[in-house]
Amino acid sequence: MRISVVDVGSNTVRLVVADAMGGAPLPVHTAKWRLRLSDEVGPGGRIPEAAVERLVGAVAEASATASKWGAAGPLAFATAVVRNAPNRQDILRAVRTRTGVELCTLPGELEAELTFLGARRWMGWQSGPLALLDIGGGSLEVAFGRGRLPDFAASLPLGAGRLTREFFDGQDPPPPEQVKALRRKVRHQLRDVAARIRWEGPRSAVATSRTFQQLGRLCGAAPGRKGPFTERLLHRSDLRAAIDRLAALPAAERAELPGISAPRAEQSLAGAVVGHTAMKLTGLKAVTLCPWALREGILLRHLEDGSAWWAEITRRAEEPPPPEPVPLRVATATD
Repeated sequence: MRISVVDVGSNTVRLVVADAMGGAPLPVHTAKWRLRLSDEVGPGGRIPEAAVERLVGAVAEASATASKWGAAGPLAFATAVVRNAPNRQDILRAVRTRTGVELCTLPGELEAELTFLGARRWMGWQSGPLALLDIGGGSLEVAFGRGRLPDFAASLPLGAGRLTREFFDGQDPPPPEQVKALRRKVRHQLRDVAARIRWEGPRSAVATSRTFQQLGRLCGAAPGRKGPFTERLLHRSDLRAAIDRLAALPAAERAELPGISAPRAEQSLAGAVVGHTAMKLTGLKAVTLCPWALREGILLRHLEDGSAWWAEITRRAEEPPPPEPVPLRVATATD
């Protein structure tokens, strides 16, 4: 059986076409369309019409490509940039009526759950009680579990792109006081979730997402050409040193560093601050960089549980998104 998934993220639209061999999704073709939707978000998070037009075109191309590779209609989802847009329903309707693709949005907690599933399958049961960190453009997902799915999952508005716009907009490189202000906010929002992870006492920890992969490469992890089965670790102490290195450079010069791509150079500093702060508050000294994440989790869930669960997710996409969590108190921990 050949299946496909389309991921509409803050920066790109990605397509994965995979064969289901022995219950594992093995990719046979991937493609991406760079839209950088987060750069075009207007006041209040609204996505302008011109950007919606480009999104519709990218999804149509992705669907046609999946068909050429013999896959049925893709499982298509959008993350925080569309989920939080006030014109979200108009966007989903435009994609559905003009492409035939049932694009849906996933609640942040479900993103964390499915990402955990992908990481668990990759790491195997020998990893034991497992903690997960995933930094996206609009949100940070955190999860912990002992089984196939997490016992605890949370999504926080701490995406690298979102925080870059909020704290560093027009400042390249940003002044030290803005970096400190960003760190205070991350501590403030993460304190309770991090306390839960510390209490659970994970045996292993993984980090997923392009942000973590690029930061890992910057901190000395093996390049992608070494293949997915090469172990890649990101140590908290190395990430702390990387923050100072990134903070001293404008985005154009960060893009010349190992692992940092030009499209993500601007938000790499915010991503490093979020990643380091999350590791410190949760007590994680190192994380394994895991190549399987949300897309693989969706494919696995589809293979294991059938299509009914996805139909329910699509139905829920018609409902308004829940309000973002409000921090309960201000953290006082030191750097």
